[in-house]
Amino acid sequence: MTAASHDVQIRVRYQETDGQQRVHHANYFTYFEIGRTEMLRSTGATYKAFEEAGLMLVVSEATCRYREAAAYDDLLTLRTTLEAVGGASITHAYEIIRDGRILATGRTVVVCVDRDGRVRRLPDWLRG
Repeated sequence: MTAASHDVQIRVRYQETDGQQRVHHANYFTYFEIGRTEMLRSTGATYKAFEEAGLMLVVSEATCRYREAAAYDDLLTLRTTLEAVGGASITHAYEIIRDGRILATGRTVVVCVDRDGRVRRLPDWLRG
């Protein structure tokens, strides 16, 4: 992966909120997945093609630090940054931003596995 960081806009949908119309905490991890997928797409590859080649990227670690609440209809910028690429893993960092303020930060580690769940080396094109 050659892109060091990638931004994507996300409009908070009503169903992503709780009773106070704030984004439910679990949805931030869905946003992080959007970031990883769109960052890969920005390099000209797709996760669908990756799976068609018999490989998957499974989350082995995920963290999120919440600073301020995002609310229904907010327009958020999700910044995904490539932190590290190992032999079988990729580490990403995330910032969720609204109007220049960081609302949440996160980090994930994904590991490459085959269809049987065995850890596999990342393909050369992905290790860049």
